[in-house]
Amino acid sequence: MSIQSLEFCAPFFKATLIENEALYRVSNNSILLNLSDTPIKANTQSIAFYESKIINNIELQNIERIVLIEGFDAHPNEAKLFENIKQTWALAYDVRGEERLKGVPFWMSPKDTLGNIKFSMYFAGRVPLQVGLHQTHVGFNNLKEIHTQIVGYGKMQQCFEKDIKTLYLEDTLAPGASHKPMYDESGSYPWHQYETITQGVFMAIEMEMSPSQLTEAQQALLATQ
Repeated sequence: MSIQSLEFCAPFFKATLIENEALYRVSNNSILLNLSDTPIKANTQSIAFYESKIINNIELQNIERIVLIEGFDAHPNEAKLFENIKQTWALAYDVRGEERLKGVPFWMSPKDTLGNIKFSMYFAGRVPLQVGLHQTHVGFNNLKEIHTQIVGYGKMQQCFEKDIKTLYLEDTLAPGASHKPMYDESGSYPWHQYETITQGVFMAIEMEMSPSQLTEAQQALLATQ
């Protein structure tokens, strides 16, 4: 059993990783992201692997592994929040050095790593953001990544080619929402990018594993994409 506070998004939000707990009471508005291939129940609602919901006033049962984000709705002055984030987090280009990020007003939090999962948040400071279509992720092999909207509104775009004119699928993201996984059974990605509808903050969850480590439930989920 484990209830662990994560530091990557402090002091702006509170993140808690909960593993192997029989009961856990949620009394405040929280974004729940399921990190287990076993669905978790919120009353009659089943929340699947890599799916997120806003929950409140509920006792969760038989938790395998979830992350909760609190405080996403505790910032009535978003302009002040964004200015404070820019003073605290680093520019993503300075950290990652990817050419597509050069000159983009895009800040990232520190990362927390637990086992094969990395947690981080990003502030997208321009509309449109134009962060750049990409297929690969620097520093990772067999990455299983999704994004969860925390503040503001965005969208995840998928394209046939490295050209936004070839856009074929777009997921709209409001606070608490995650897009479905884009990777296939071999861990390959289409051309994709996060784009802003408003300035905002989103969370990136990076789970690294070989395709052979995927459970049957995760393979079944991929087959539905």
